[in-house]
Amino acid sequence: MKYDEGKPKLTLCPTDIITAVARVREYGVKKYGDSDGWKDVEPQRYRDAAFRHFVSYINDPSGVDEESGLPHLWHLACNIAFLCAMEKD
Repeated sequence: MKYDEGKPKLTLCPTDIITAVARVREYGVKKYGDSDGWKDVEPQRYRDAAFRHFVSYINDPSGVDEESGLPHLWHLACNIAFLCAMEKD
């Protein structure tokens, strides 16, 4: 017997978002050298970054971040992932 009632069915999520966030994280770790440093940043900075990337995405859905070369949408997803992790309580 397997008791999984009430647990989220993660296979319903599109897996592309996981790859997108991972690519942005790889860039960030290479840039900043710390895979856990994001946890020390105040949430408002991620809100601001998410909004900047969202506006850039709205203005050009195929646009990429000038510095990383990765899509704005991917950066938006990563910032939202950080906020979800930071504000889950």
